[in-house]
Amino acid sequence: MVRISEDLIRRRAEHNNGEIFSLEEVSLHQQDIERIELIDKWCRDLKILYLQNNLIPKIENVSRLKKLEYLNLALNNIEVIENLEGCESLQKLDLTVNFVGKLSSVESLKQNVHLRELYLVGNPCTEFQGYRQYVVACLPQLQWLDGKEIRRGERIQALQELDAVRRLVFEQEAEYLEKREEQKKSGLKETTEKQDDPQINHLLSENQNGTHQNRGTSSKVSNEDKEKEFWEKPCSFTPESRLEAHRHLEDKRRAKEKEREKPKTKTTRTLITADGRVLNINEPKLDFSLTEDENNCMHLEIHVYRHMDTSLLDVDVQPTYVRVTVKGKVFQLVLPAEVKPDSSTAQRSQTTGHLLLILPLAHGEIKPKKPIARPSSVTSKQNIKKATRAAAGRELLEVDPGLAQSLANIVPKGKESSHKPLQLLQPHQRCGVEERPVSKDFVDDPEVPPLM
Repeated sequence: MVRISEDLIRRRAEHNNGEIFSLEEVSLHQQDIERIELIDKWCRDLKILYLQNNLIPKIENVSRLKKLEYLNLALNNIEVIENLEGCESLQKLDLTVNFVGKLSSVESLKQNVHLRELYLVGNPCTEFQGYRQYVVACLPQLQWLDGKEIRRGERIQALQELDAVRRLVFEQEAEYLEKREEQKKSGLKETTEKQDDPQINHLLSENQNGTHQNRGTSSKVSNEDKEKEFWEKPCSFTPESRLEAHRHLEDKRRAKEKEREKPKTKTTRTLITADGRVLNINEPKLDFSLTEDENNCMHLEIHVYRHMDTSLLDVDVQPTYVRVTVKGKVFQLVLPAEVKPDSSTAQRSQTTGHLLLILPLAHGEIKPKKPIARPSSVTSKQNIKKATRAAAGRELLEVDPGLAQSLANIVPKGKESSHKPLQLLQPHQRCGVEERPVSKDFVDDPEVPPLM
């Protein structure tokens, strides 16, 4: 049973900063509430109250809500309209899909002079002959009934036929109440029989403890049959049947929660057999390739997920096998030859995310390096000359004979060159300046600085 608590209302008052005393609207729908309580003490200024889709059997503890304008009690177990006289400001009352069979209880709403809308759709009283005329005649302040506007002519006619309609309604109401008492007795009898049946009690205890799942396939099939039988069994739509269905679903939910809370027994992996044989395992289902290079090393490339963090990888290299844990899943590979774990390295590609393990062989063969073929644009004789000179430890500059011949033909044969060899100038000579002889009248004055 869910009780209305201060914490529940405070959590539902988020738009009011958690303050409940000045709250004007609160929604407590679908909370499995079975009783209205404490709201009239904590929320005196409440104007709108949503309590639909709960298990409330009675309207109570709302008479102090003087400012309440809208009360929604749809989809509950209410059978009588009562205890609403103190809601002086009530304008709208929604009792859709309840169990109101005592239609005469609607006359208790006469004191709610501001009531304008009333919804009784889905209640047993709506099947009474003269139901609408009776409600319209009893509540003159009402303007809408079950979403349909009440016209003036309809109200006048209902008032004229009120006495006859009231007698008809009371007769049907008495028949319904008598039928309802029989339903209560039969429901109480079935409940007592179920409680006394040892087989049912055994199944219920297994369902609550969750032990039926450990008894094999037969127990599961039996449980499924019981579940199917429960929902397919015909029953009348009563507050008791609705409450029973709710209890059944609640028991199933609790059993599932207990099953989830149980510690799960983890199955131990077999990575190495009892006789010491290492197994090949690929739990993460990753592609991989194993190759051997010319440096006597094996390259193991594992196609790890590209965007996975490297901290989720754990690499363990042993002389005869490699184990890589990827997000808790084991990749284990037996190596064809023994390797050196201490000299092994692990690298992660930044583009593809692949993991590359370089594993030097412990007893590898010395393999000669393969010659690398390089393209050459010179003749074979020149290659031989270069190789010989390089071996001698010195390198000389070579000139192509054709290029030397072309340089020799720059000056035609048989003609003397008009160019004369360059002569070195003396220090006192200047290029392009002719030196003149010193005049006889020139006097060298030592006080005059020389011209630069």
